[in-house]
Amino acid sequence: MSGRYIVVFKDHVPLTEIDKYAGQVNANGGEVAQRYDTVIKGFSATIPEQFLVQLQSLQSDTIDYIEPDSTVTTQ
Repeated sequence: MSGRYIVVFKDHVPLTEIDKYAGQVNANGGEVAQRYDTVIKGFSATIPEQFLVQLQSLQSDTIDYIEPDSTVTTQ
């Protein structure tokens, strides 16, 4: 099963490496929906569960955090 997530990379990670991971999401049955390259480095994507586990293993060195993508509202 796939879910929508926001993947944020650490500041030291070059954009070429982020491009590599975005390509791997697509190659593993997911779909990158939006890239973030200015304020934060990362992307939002639909990520298959088996590939999400691989990305989560990179959270200490390369990826800062991965969180579910959802709608945020104010009151």
